Amino acid sequence: MKIAVINGTEKKGVTFKLKEMFLEKFRGNAEISEYYLPKDCRAFCAGCTTCFVKGEDNCRNNQHTKPIREAIENADLLVFTSPAYVMHTTGAMKTFLDHMAFRWMPHRPHPVMFSKRAVIITQCLGAGAKSAAKDIKDSLSWWGISKIKVFATSLMSDISWEKLPQKKQQKIKKKILKLSNHFVKINYGKPAHTKIKTKLKFYLCRMIQKSIRKNQAESLDYKYWTEQGWLAHRRPWKR
Repeated sequence: MKIAVINGTEKKGVTFKLKEMFLEKFRGNAEISEYYLPKDCRAFCAGCTTCFVKGEDNCRNNQHTKPIREAIENADLLVFTSPAYVMHTTGAMKTFLDHMAFRWMPHRPHPVMFSKRAVIITQCLGAGAKSAAKDIKDSLSWWGISKIKVFATSLMSDISWEKLPQKKQQKIKKKILKLSNHFVKINYGKPAHTKIKTKLKFYLCRMIQKSIRKNQAESLDYKYWTEQGWLAHRRPWKR
């Protein structure tokens, strides 16, 4: 199997520690591709709309974003990690997610996303882990992913793993290993189930494409939906 890991920071702190715990049982049995932000995607999205109008390969930062995009598309399991910065995901992670705006369902979602599984790992000293995870989950769900598990924990006592009380360490470790065991046991030869909520989003976007884009035949999004057969009878969750 293949795993793509997108780290929202280059710092090897508690979030890194949790991610390593999660991946421990996969190592040796899976091909793991890891990316660290901002190192692997330094440039901000300029909001130029080139990806929408001319295609993602024409983005000025395509050389940085394309390898990550391809790793995500080819992976069986996606792992996104980010500590909470001021109650939200890191700016580096937000920058990458901005670059992926063209993959949102109203535009050009990749069909493989509807059958993928994802894990989001976040932590913070006090409050903010859940809202940081939501920043990432919002994008993943609008890419078409239904199977998304979130691990969000609050450290409370210290931002250094080594300084956390042993009882706290063991509690967190037990939870992350339980999550890891859940994903280790999955049969990745079988696509993840597409939930009704995701399907409803798809049908809403399909209605938008049919009603708005029919008078814009040159629209890249409209052409994409037409070529995929989604405006007819094909659906991305059916293989």
